[in-house]
Amino acid sequence: MPPTKPGPGLPVRSEERLLPAGLAGRLTIALAASWAVAGAAWVEVPMIPVPMTMQTWAVVLVGTLCGWRLGAAALALYLLQGALGLPVFAGGHAGTAVLTGPTGGYLAAFPVAAALCGFLAERGWRATLPRLLTSLLAGHALILAAGFVWLSGFVGAEKALHAGVLPFLAGMVLKSALAAASVRAVERLRPRRGT
Repeated sequence: MPPTKPGPGLPVRSEERLLPAGLAGRLTIALAASWAVAGAAWVEVPMIPVPMTMQTWAVVLVGTLCGWRLGAAALALYLLQGALGLPVFAGGHAGTAVLTGPTGGYLAAFPVAAALCGFLAERGWRATLPRLLTSLLAGHALILAAGFVWLSGFVGAEKALHAGVLPFLAGMVLKSALAAASVRAVERLRPRRGT
C-alpha cells in the first residue's frame, strides 16, 4: 500500500519531512540544525528596550520541521557545543558559566521547546496556520517561562518579570509569525512524493 500524503488535520510523520534515512543522515541534520541555531544567535534585531536575537525563532523552527526527537537532540547538541567552549550562544559567548548564569534557564528550555513544537507538529498542528502559530507561541512561551523561573533565583521574581519576560513578548509574537512563514516556505520547497 503506497504511503499517503498528510492532509489538513493529519499528523506529519518523519517520513514526510526533509530528513534523510539512517543514523548518519539524522546526525548530520542534528548537527546542521544546531549550527543554524548558533547562526541565529548571532543575528541581532534592534528593539526597545532590549535587542532581540533570532535564536528562539530557530529553536521552534527546528523542532517543528525535524520532529520532537530530532529537534530535541539538535538543541541538546547545541548546548553541548556551547558548554565545550564553541562560541554558539548569543553574542558569541560560550562555556558552562553561560549555562549556569542568569540566562541559563532560557537555554536549558531550548531542547524542551523544540520537542514541544515537534510533538505538536507530528500530531497535525502544522495543518492550519492558527494551530501552527499556537504551537510556535507555546514553544516560545515555554522558553520565557523557564528563563523567568531561573532568573528569579538571581534577581527576584519582580525584576525577572520586568527584565526577562515583558521586554521579549513582542519579539515572541514576531518570531512565532516568522517561524510559521518559514515552515510554510519549507513545505512549498519540499518535493512531493510521486513527482
